Amino acid sequence: MNRQNPTRREFIKSALGVTSALALGRTEVFAQDQQPKKPNVLFVMTDQQRFDSIAALGNQIAYTPNFDHLAKRGVVFTQAYSNCPVCVAARYTIRTGCEPTKTGVYSNGHPNLVDEQAPEMEDRCGAYLARTMSGLGYRTFGIGKFHTHPWNENIGYDLQLYGEELYGDPHTRSRDAYAAFIAKEHPEYNWIENLHGERTEMYYMPQRSMLPAEITIEAWDADRAIEQIHKADDRPYFGFVSFVGPHPPCAPPIPFNRMYNPDKIPNPIRGDLAIDHMDEQIPYMNHAVWAEDINDSQARTLKARYYGEVSYIDQCLGRILDAVEAGTDPDNTLICFFADHGDMLGDHHGWQKESFFEASCHIPFLLSWPKRLPRDVRRSEFVNLADLFAIATGAAGKTETRDGIDVLGMLEGKSAPRERVFSYYGVPGTSRFKIMVREGDWKYIFIANGGREQLFNVAEDPNELRQRLNDNSDIAGRLRKAAVEVLSIPNANRALDGSSLRKFPFEPMKSIRIQQFDRSKGVSGFPEHPGDVLRK
Repeated sequence: MNRQNPTRREFIKSALGVTSALALGRTEVFAQDQQPKKPNVLFVMTDQQRFDSIAALGNQIAYTPNFDHLAKRGVVFTQAYSNCPVCVAARYTIRTGCEPTKTGVYSNGHPNLVDEQAPEMEDRCGAYLARTMSGLGYRTFGIGKFHTHPWNENIGYDLQLYGEELYGDPHTRSRDAYAAFIAKEHPEYNWIENLHGERTEMYYMPQRSMLPAEITIEAWDADRAIEQIHKADDRPYFGFVSFVGPHPPCAPPIPFNRMYNPDKIPNPIRGDLAIDHMDEQIPYMNHAVWAEDINDSQARTLKARYYGEVSYIDQCLGRILDAVEAGTDPDNTLICFFADHGDMLGDHHGWQKESFFEASCHIPFLLSWPKRLPRDVRRSEFVNLADLFAIATGAAGKTETRDGIDVLGMLEGKSAPRERVFSYYGVPGTSRFKIMVREGDWKYIFIANGGREQLFNVAEDPNELRQRLNDNSDIAGRLRKAAVEVLSIPNANRALDGSSLRKFPFEPMKSIRIQQFDRSKGVSGFPEHPGDVLRK
């Protein structure tokens, strides 16, 4: 289907170097006997995608015609935030509709709970979203990266096809649906240790996928989603498609690896190092992922590959949108696109996420439902990942907000927007804890390690270069009080010292290196002696 670009399909053909119907994702469209009374609901998410990586959201470099089409198809939320800017924690908020203070997940680790909390996630948060939608009469499918603990946790989908980024052992790799697809259908590539790109010291090194574009995990995600969208069934569907990219390594396939000239990419935005690295997590993670010495030239090249991955995902998204629009009633399909968090990409002398600068916690959030919502609209109300639960259940006819708000009701003037949005990282009551408060134009950040604080006016200073704490102490005080109030509940209240935010004497975090080799191939680290890798 041609949208904004009359040669989009020709572009895909030339980009992939293939013309077969399979490679282009053309599958038989099964006619439906009748239109479902409830809308189809399709959630599509990416991993580590910045808000500013999409042309329709202000990027003047990125080629994203399908993201742009989706933006014109509905509503763009310009102030959407991750509740916790890291993979595992964000995903538990998505599937529960609950803040980290209730899920107990504040990082990529396991839940950290208190005695008042039930030990099982669904006992303390309620049924997962997929299970809830099944109960509302939906056929449910989930495809891609879930990042659960354990990796194969039952989260309620009728069909759940795993396409994870890492495999902990040979058994896990064999049970991963995408890795099994490569082993069975394309054994000529099964020797590859890291199917999505090399990690460890290559984490932030520009790469190219060792797989052709039509069989990477992103293409596989799209193929499986198209099959499910076209599946004949009297029930409406709730689908969840979760791409691994553009999470590093930045390894787009040919020709997306050469779409962007690094000399046309701007340098990272950096401020005073004392402000940029006030959050000790940033230099800690720089070292952990071998990114502490990246210069401007390498940063531009990395961002060029990152944009290449975004453009590749955009083409995969386009195929999914084609499948929706080829259906009997595409206007009665609610589509929501979002990311779990962003990536610093060198801004503020930082790489990775886990911080509260905009590059890390500000996310794209696109919502469309032509039958019910307006098209090509920008909204500035605060939304976050917890709101997805109410969006899906509201579309199904039984709104359940949990820790979110009723976004559909807000758009129709039936429910109130939130006054503030919060984001968390690190276990409360430890020096790793920190909290962000956004209200109006202001952003307040408290970091327990050293009791450090930051205050930015994001409207006047979108690059967050000017610390406003001293000349706006009244605003800082109001937002500090708001942080105390939201933390005054079990689990979260460990971050308090009476009626104040709990501070710890500043202590530099101990530097580590993360070594993420492919353990499914029996590789766990660098050898003691180089020759050891040659010995079986």
